[in-house]
Amino acid sequence: MIKKIFEDIFQMCFSEFGSCVYILKLDDGRKVVVDSSSEAARDELLKDFEELGIQPSEVDVLILTHNHRDHVENNELFSSAKIFDEKNIGDLKIDGFEFFKVPGHTRGDIALLYKRFLFSGDVLFHNGIGRTDFEESLPEKMNESLDLLRGLDYDVLCPGHV
Repeated sequence: MIKKIFEDIFQMCFSEFGSCVYILKLDDGRKVVVDSSSEAARDELLKDFEELGIQPSEVDVLILTHNHRDHVENNELFSSAKIFDEKNIGDLKIDGFEFFKVPGHTRGDIALLYKRFLFSGDVLFHNGIGRTDFEESLPEKMNESLDLLRGLDYDVLCPGHV
């Protein structure tokens, strides 16, 4: 299901297991996707892209908030995209984008602030926070990451799951 969050930002959520996917259409024509969701959600994801009139191969940048399978299993659909995650996010230079390392749910969580929109992955949800009981979690860092995110100046929270 597609939800228009703003004139150039769309959220896709799925009936099958998987994370939300966000697409941002930038003023310069580039298309940025945040997370690619799960293999189980692939058919719905492709249908949503078709409904938006966008081919996955037209996406320029894919940003991964973390490497859990429900966020990364469709990466290959975005064959022309440069992929950024916690290892190389500092190399992504797009005006209006700010990135934050927010460990807790995993060691490698990142969040993205764009205009007045916070893409928080699985660290912060509308009604809670992400799990910290995975082997790759850092529960001792979660409160510090949440404090950082809650201190940012944003109007709309765009979490990894709704």
